[in-house]
Order: sequence, then C-alpha cells, then structure tokens
Amino acid sequence: MSPSAPLDRAAAGLRALPPSCGPVRLIAIDGHAGSGKSTFATVLAEALGGAPVLRLDDIATHDELFAWTGRLVEQVLAPWSRGESALYHPYDWNLRRFGAPRALPAAPVVLVEGVGAGRRALRPHLARLLWMERGPRESWTRGRRRDGPELSGFWDGWTLAENRHFADDPSRPFADTLVRELPGGYEWLPGPGVTAGANRFVTERDHL
Repeated sequence: MSPSAPLDRAAAGLRALPPSCGPVRLIAIDGHAGSGKSTFATVLAEALGGAPVLRLDDIATHDELFAWTGRLVEQVLAPWSRGESALYHPYDWNLRRFGAPRALPAAPVVLVEGVGAGRRALRPHLARLLWMERGPRESWTRGRRRDGPELSGFWDGWTLAENRHFADDPSRPFADTLVRELPGGYEWLPGPGVTAGANRFVTERDHL
C-alpha cells in the first residue's frame, strides 16, 4: 500500500461530504499560531487534487487580528452561497494595505486555514472542522523561531490576542478531527465534536 493511501482515504471522505456553503464543502483547519496549519493545508490540498486554500492571513489585518468575520462573509461566503466565485482582497502585511482582488472559485472542496477558522460564526458554513493538535506554548515557540527576532514584538501582541480569542470563542471543543503531526506524517483522531460512529475515516493514521 502506498504510504499516502491513508491521507487519500481521508481526502475521499471529505469529497463525499454534502456541500456546506452553496456547492462548496468548506473544510476548516484551525489551531494555535505556529502549530503547522499552513503546511498541513498544503499537503491536504494536494491529496484533494489541488483544492483551493483560503489563508486567513489574507483576510486578517494588523488592526483586525480576529475582527474579520464580516469581510470573510461578504467577500467569500455570501458569493459561494449563491453558487458564485468569490472575489476577495488579500491583505499585504508588509505594505499594511489590501491588494488587488483575487478570485476563489466555488470548488467542490475548499480549505480555509488559520487561527479562528473554526469560530462560531463560521461553523454553520463548514463541512468539517480539523484542529491541529499542538499546544499553545510549543506552537508559539515554533512560530517565533520561524519568523525570527525581528517579529518578536508582533508575537508578544499576537499571543495575548489569540488567548483572548480562544477564551471567548474556542474551536477545539467543536472539532470533528484532531490532526497530530508525527515524524513521518500525520495522525488523524476523532475530535470532541464527533458523535458516535461519525467520521470514521479520520481515525486512520496517515504516514506520508
């Protein structure tokens, strides 16, 4: 059996879900900053045959680290609910302004990844909520190491904002799947939001 087969089975299970936002099966990947969401989203998108990925870093801003729900609904979710392609303006973190519009088709499966992807306002639009199972301290240490000392001030402010967000609007208790990174791939475990017998495909171990 190919080492990618378990992830392929998980992807097949996601494709088989009923649409959750117009024709789109919207799959959220949430977790602490630095927990590995972006990398995992890229791997999963490939297993899904090149599924589009919406990065919440393109939706949030310096002044709105978590107050971006209205913009996401207006620019992305509302058009999808009508069966139309979305058109959103990605934020440039270096220039501190929104860039040229970017199209996002109402594909059969779309991944949305970022801190807060599983927030209460978005959950009604999700087909599945995946949570990267890595604790906040380890995640933030990884993130700080990745971004370097020049962004230490940003990280100081971010960790406070993230703590406030998850205290008010936690995602993990509602996750269908917990995704744990392993040396050879990922382990998929049923999340707190899974009812008995649901989502059996997520219990597979994926060793890429």
